[in-house]
Amino acid sequence: MINVDENKIEELDLPGRKLRWVITQEKDKSQFCSMCVIKIQPGAKVTPAHLHPNGEELVYILSGNGKALVGTEVEEIAEGHAVLFPKGVPHMLKNIGSVVMKVACFYAPAADPSGYEYHPEIDIDDFDK
Repeated sequence: MINVDENKIEELDLPGRKLRWVITQEKDKSQFCSMCVIKIQPGAKVTPAHLHPNGEELVYILSGNGKALVGTEVEEIAEGHAVLFPKGVPHMLKNIGSVVMKVACFYAPAADPSGYEYHPEIDIDDFDK
């Protein structure tokens, strides 16, 4: 059985968020998926925008509220919302609330940052009119 306590995993300090890889192929020998949890401070954006050329990402908002960019569309998100980032589509999250936004991120097939395609030229604020 794989039973992982998120709080016992090293937290990485990345641009716009703190991240913990909860389930990975390397560590947990998962065959088809991986999962991380991110925390985004009020006013912060997950940068740079990126896409996954080989799979999908599904995010579930555990707490807080913000906005999601998917392609050229921006929508408000809040606790209890799920957003699908399709394969090959640039995306980005921004916390517009006054508390930390906590997000569970699920990848299929399993992913890690080595497989991301980064797009620093894309900013959620450019599409949020």
